[in-house]
Order: sequence, then C-alpha cells, then structure tokens
Amino acid sequence: MSGPVALVTGASSGIGLCFAQQLAQQGYDLVLVARRVERLEKIAADLTQKHSIDCRVEGRDLADPRAVSELVADLERDSVEVEVLINNAGYGLSGAYLSQPWEQHEQFIRVLLTAVCELTHRLLPGMKQRGKGRIIQVSSVAGFLPGTAGHTLYGAVKAALNLFSECLALECQGSGVHVTSLCPGFTYTEFHDVTGTREKMSKMPGFLWLQADRVAREALKACDKGKIYCVPGLVYKSVLFILWLIPAPLRRWLVARQGSSYRDSSETPVKTP
Repeated sequence: MSGPVALVTGASSGIGLCFAQQLAQQGYDLVLVARRVERLEKIAADLTQKHSIDCRVEGRDLADPRAVSELVADLERDSVEVEVLINNAGYGLSGAYLSQPWEQHEQFIRVLLTAVCELTHRLLPGMKQRGKGRIIQVSSVAGFLPGTAGHTLYGAVKAALNLFSECLALECQGSGVHVTSLCPGFTYTEFHDVTGTREKMSKMPGFLWLQADRVAREALKACDKGKIYCVPGLVYKSVLFILWLIPAPLRRWLVARQGSSYRDSSETPVKTP
C-alpha cells in the first residue's frame, strides 16, 4: 500500500461501509475487516475502481480470541502501517439478559469491547511513534443512558467504551494521535434487521433516525479537530443535555418507560453448563 492506510472493522455495511467510502474519497488505502468476505470483495473492487486506491480484504470473526493478534501480525509482516483505525464492528442481542446463554454474551463482549481494546493497543504504538494517528471508537448514545429491559448489556458495554475512549484521548494528548468516541442515536443500518427488532423500531418517530453517511462524516471531522466525543444530530445533543439535568431516579423511569415500547424484553431462562 503506497498511501496512508485506514483500517475499518465491520466494513461490510452500515456506518462501517460509509466510513470506508469516505476515507477512500480522501485518498486512504483501506484494510476492510468483516466476516462477510464476498461482500467485502465487492466493496473493495468498487472503491478501488472509483478512487484508484488499494483495498485489502480481511475476513475475520472478532469473536475469535486469536483474530486481532493474527490480523495485526499479518499487517506487520507486509509492512502495512495503519494511520486511521475505525473500530466499528458490532451487533445487538435481543431479549432480556437471561434469554441468551452466557456464551453469546461472552462473544458479544469480545466483539464490542475486548477486540476494540486489543486492536487499539496493538496499533497505537505505531501511531505514536510516527506522531500521527486517528482512532474512532463507534459507541452509542446508549452509553450515556440508563439501561432498559432488553438492552441490559449493550448500554453497559458502550458506557465502558465511552470511558475508555475518553481516558485514552487524554493519555494521547500531545502525541499527534486523536481518539474520538462516536455516539450516534438510531441510525438506518442493518443493525435492527439482524437483531429482529425492525418491526418494533419502526415505531420510533422519523426525526430520531440518522443517515449512516452523515454519522461517519461528522465523526471524521470531529476526530480531525481532536474532539473526544461526537454525538451527531441536534436532537440527540438536546436529549442528552436534558436528561443530564433530570434527577437520576426520574431519568431511569423515563428511559425505561419509553424503552419498553421498542425493546424485546422477553425472558426465557437459559441454563449455562
């Protein structure tokens, strides 16, 4: 790869795909990471043709404990230096906490948090050594809100990701590396189709929905400016501001009351061996 390199996880659709497209427009060579290799190859071919860049497809399942270390080892072997890291891979688990076996939760935590921390840890030294780097952790406004039934672990993981990003951003000050936590609200992607909650989510008012390309564009601009948090859309900025002014018990009640209308809170106890 001859140009600056950006690595995007979860690049096969949604916000990850929009990041890949916009970074390609900026002239970055790309390392595209996802499980759906066939789709990645089509995306890579399209971006290569349109923008005359190099695209490297990496079919990896980040739920595999070895996935990140093997990916970075392959990049280092081929002298690929990553300047921009977009930790976007993620998904949701429907139903109450006990409706899923522990193994599902363990994989969920690995993809949304453990793999993010490990990939950041392995690529950050090179960025610091070169004195330039951009890291965007795709989180959610859910990381700032009280949890609701059917959303128990997701919000908790995003809260951890927000705080990790904030602490890392402060640690990287003066190094030339910027770290931003992207916290979008409801965004038009395949996310809710995968979790089977599209029908319920369709009840949400249209003004609450964001376009994925806008989310990616605002995040890239925020990271370049050194902003630690990026919350796209005036609606979500306003919602968070208002909620922070409300006493915690009332805040929990309001979020839980609203959340029950579009979250799957069904619980079928699962015994874990």
